[in-house]
Amino acid sequence: MKPEFLVTHSGGFHADELLSSVILTRVFPQARIVRSRAPEWITPASDRIVYDVGGAYDPQAQIFDHHQRGAPLRDDGRPYSSFGLIWKHYGRPYLADLSTPEEHIDIIHAAFEAGFVLPIDLLDNGALSPSVAGPLAGLTLPSLLETLKPVFDEESPDAADQAFHQALSVSRIFVEAELAQRAAKLRAEALVMEAIEKTGKGSVLELPKGMPFRAAIIQAGADNLLFVVHPRDSDWCVTGIRREENRFELRADLPAAWAGLTNGELEAVSGVKGATFCHNGRFIAAAKTREAALAMAELAVEEAARAA
Repeated sequence: MKPEFLVTHSGGFHADELLSSVILTRVFPQARIVRSRAPEWITPASDRIVYDVGGAYDPQAQIFDHHQRGAPLRDDGRPYSSFGLIWKHYGRPYLADLSTPEEHIDIIHAAFEAGFVLPIDLLDNGALSPSVAGPLAGLTLPSLLETLKPVFDEESPDAADQAFHQALSVSRIFVEAELAQRAAKLRAEALVMEAIEKTGKGSVLELPKGMPFRAAIIQAGADNLLFVVHPRDSDWCVTGIRREENRFELRADLPAAWAGLTNGELEAVSGVKGATFCHNGRFIAAAKTREAALAMAELAVEEAARAA
């Protein structure tokens, strides 16, 4: 039986029940959200899913709370919030509703759990301090969602519920955008792998368009690659490859003499007609044509070899 109601607590809201609501409202679009702490609502029944309230975790009874003694833990001992519990049980149907290819559902489910759901759960349970984000602590998703709560002297009796639904709309944008990016990376992987095979032992990877490429390069063990060339709108890009996902250090920088130059100055220094731009950080350059971009990339490879 499909639920008629999605029941979570009233009052102030947090990221975990907002994000849980994103999942549940797509999987069960016919159900109505009820925000209440009244016993008649937070008690399990066949017509509802209860989450982040109710003092129990029982998937069969469709209640998913994590505040009680003996609250559920992951296999490694790390805690769940309601978001993690809802994702565990309803994440795959949610991904299917997003038209995710069946062969990608388990991959994306696991990756989203590790990279998005788990941090939310740890923060909600106090197992991860917001201070780890340093000056950006107030800009984490949970913090930003909480700024959408009504101010303390808002007198409207509907203010909390209205703010919840506004925050739910914002939450949905972030979740679906994150998942769209993860799905796109998997689609790109096959294209990048094909290009890597064509490139062989070369140092410059040419792609048919801009797309995520680093993960596939690492997976393929293509340590020979130093630069990627691809079209972008009306021009072509030459891009360095990061050594690590979350750091800016590249396998090879573009030539130092090109840094910050554009158009005629860059053409004169590089010797490449059609060179139009090199970022001062030497991680990306642009050219008018494919031939010019490939020539710039090969010159950058030669310079990197001399510097090695």
